[in-house]
Amino acid sequence: MRSTRYSKGALVAATTALVLLPAGAAYAGSGPATGPSQKLTRTSAPSPEGNPASKLAKASGVCDDAVQIGERALIKRGSETLASVKQFYSKKCDENYAYLWVWESFRKTAEPYDVTLGVYSYDDDSVHATKAWKATKQQEFWTEGANTVEACTSAVGSLRPAGSPQAYQAFSQKRC
Repeated sequence: MRSTRYSKGALVAATTALVLLPAGAAYAGSGPATGPSQKLTRTSAPSPEGNPASKLAKASGVCDDAVQIGERALIKRGSETLASVKQFYSKKCDENYAYLWVWESFRKTAEPYDVTLGVYSYDDDSVHATKAWKATKQQEFWTEGANTVEACTSAVGSLRPAGSPQAYQAFSQKRC
């Protein structure tokens, strides 16, 4: 009698454990292979995230494998966000790039504005690959490559709205 009672208890415990376990799990790469028609195509459109394949990025010589490094920074005027600043890194070209995106909420009502952008090196206390645009309504901005990969760096950008005596600026997270 005793062995039947323990057998029933073991059976109930095993059944409960199976009910609580998920029937299956999905893992990255465990699904069906992506067919040719489903593969992502890289666009040349500019984007708030920063697209190293965009027309302006290519014109600045940004390598197509560039990826964002560090956290972005926001250029603000009071509580209004004007633009975001990011730093990118290319392993293939061994360079850093600065990127600035003017937010549509500011851009759609703004007069032409001035933008400056570069890669700041904490090691030599200077800004590399600096570029400036005067009286523009452009939304996307890239610097050329900066030979600062061995240094601690941040992207630094500024935006001066028309009619304002001062520029507003921000710098991305320090990366070493």
